Amino acid sequence: MLVTGGVKSGKSRFAVEMARKLGEEILFIATARPIDAEMREKIERHKKERGKEFITIEEPIKLAEILKETVYPIAVIDCITLWLSNLFFELPDDQRQKEIMDFIETAMEFKGHIITVSNEVGWGIIPENRLSRLYQEELGMVNQKIASICSEVYLLVSGIPLRLK
Repeated sequence: MLVTGGVKSGKSRFAVEMARKLGEEILFIATARPIDAEMREKIERHKKERGKEFITIEEPIKLAEILKETVYPIAVIDCITLWLSNLFFELPDDQRQKEIMDFIETAMEFKGHIITVSNEVGWGIIPENRLSRLYQEELGMVNQKIASICSEVYLLVSGIPLRLK
């Protein structure tokens, strides 16, 4: 399942609700890095909101590795947007592409349920700088790849889920 939408549209909350409906043993893969006080506070708030039934692993890069090793039947990945940003700043292009393809292939082979959260960043103005444009384009392509392998895709608008697929 892919859950996408704008900033603060309710994506994470919806993904957590959907995961709870699927079962009780849930792996939550958080891709955010606690880079400042605001992010640390946000991460802690999200952990409290999820509750104890979610086993949280913080992994900014190696999503495929975590999915291959997990014994949990349900995985929530929050979020692809920050994961791709981490890849952009830490890996050269060829390694970044390999990491993306490894994730897509692993997700296709996963025996349980995966709920991925990502942002729609292409609805605004065209970014002024080249790096931002490349990131925006690549995130759009990654979201398309994920959507193509998912049986369900939801767009969240103002907290309201719209099923697209």
